[in-house]
Amino acid sequence: MTPAPASLRNPWIALLCGATIVTIAMGLRQGFGLLLRPVELEIGVGREAFGLAIALQNLVLGLGQPFVGALADRHGAGRVAAVGGLLYALGLVLASTAASALALDLSLGVLVGFAMTGVTFVVVLGAVGRFVPAERRGMAFGIVTAGGSVGQFLLVPVTQMAVEAFGWRGALLFGAALASLMVFLAIGIAGRPQAAPSAGAAQSESLGAALRLAARHPGYWLLNVGFFVCGFHVAFVATHLPAFLADQAIDPSVGARALALIGLFNILGSYVFGLSADRLRKKYVLAALYFGRAVVIALFLAVPFTPLSVTIFACAMGFLWLGTVPLTSGLVGQIFGVRYLSTLFGIVFMSHQIGAFFGAWGAGLVFAWTGSYDAAWTISIALALLAGVANLPIRDAKLTPAGAPA
Repeated sequence: MTPAPASLRNPWIALLCGATIVTIAMGLRQGFGLLLRPVELEIGVGREAFGLAIALQNLVLGLGQPFVGALADRHGAGRVAAVGGLLYALGLVLASTAASALALDLSLGVLVGFAMTGVTFVVVLGAVGRFVPAERRGMAFGIVTAGGSVGQFLLVPVTQMAVEAFGWRGALLFGAALASLMVFLAIGIAGRPQAAPSAGAAQSESLGAALRLAARHPGYWLLNVGFFVCGFHVAFVATHLPAFLADQAIDPSVGARALALIGLFNILGSYVFGLSADRLRKKYVLAALYFGRAVVIALFLAVPFTPLSVTIFACAMGFLWLGTVPLTSGLVGQIFGVRYLSTLFGIVFMSHQIGAFFGAWGAGLVFAWTGSYDAAWTISIALALLAGVANLPIRDAKLTPAGAPA
């Protein structure tokens, strides 16, 4: 893909195209949990096996993200996003033909996971971050993050309707058609990154120097810890909440509605937390967000499971859902600059996806061993408290080229 012409380098065009790419990519992804029961009933794939496919998807997304982020930093986000969109569509087509757990692992797991490295937050936020002034970057990151929730709000109900009308295989083919649109939207974020003197004193002359600078910064590793927990929560809830609610004799439509409400309220949450990233100290907001998750989950488990309690939980959890993204990526950009933001945030995002692996697969494994999700919920609360504490001591001052606080 050739670099975008000057007319397409407008920040608003990049923001719109980037947010729409994330809307499609994340919206489709958040609906995969709706396929668990239909797949289990039709081809006999158990919850732990389906959870493994989603876990592999998250793991591949995480492990590949730093390398794909580096490609975007070097060659431009447009090319990377276009290839990601093509592979996403191909993976969903292949998944629609699956007749075994292995086939799901390779298509919905490995291939879709690798495809998502090019069309989700790391590549898109890296591109948008270079178009938007530093003082507006938090808001822009919040808008892109909210795009993922717009997709969840819009596409999860559509996925449920597609499953009911055409079966889970037809729903995957519908998703493939949507995924192909990302190839064209990639034009809006095209363009090779350029180092800018105003981007911050910490901008390193080489990728290796940027990586060494991050590796010596304790706060960078604490951000990895927090984002690991975020990944665990998101994957666990998105993959297993519909099945968990069905186990409580709650109608499947309530599970689909809950996922959609999580997406709806995260639109507000992402925007609010994005604004807070421009006005408040990000590390304190991050800590409060994780502590809030612990409280919300604990209250959800303490009351009887009813459609009303599920709705309240979904709204509260949705508000806290992906507000971590503009705050965490904003901290990375604030401390280290934006020249290698896709790479440095890609490494943090890898931790997110490792956590997501355990959230999706581990929760299914817990269910297979114990017959319930009780232990998985308890672990979720403990991890939320850990992440809240981990963010508090982060040194968030911008670094000088020598690696000392400015």
